[in-house]
Amino acid sequence: MGDVINLRQARKARERREREREAALNRAAHGRTTAETARAAAARSQKQRTLDQHRIEDETPPETPEC
Repeated sequence: MGDVINLRQARKARERREREREAALNRAAHGRTTAETARAAAARSQKQRTLDQHRIEDETPPETPEC
């Protein structure tokens, strides 16, 4: 037969683990220095500029189907 457990304590332990997991995710997402945030923004901006420079633009307007 299985061990007897206190359901209230098990529920609270599970909630505690979930809160700790969420806190760890928040620390990773929001716990960055200003320099790290600026560096990440600069990298995103550089990637976007690179993509925009390699975009092939079509000069002809798209054909519209007639009803």
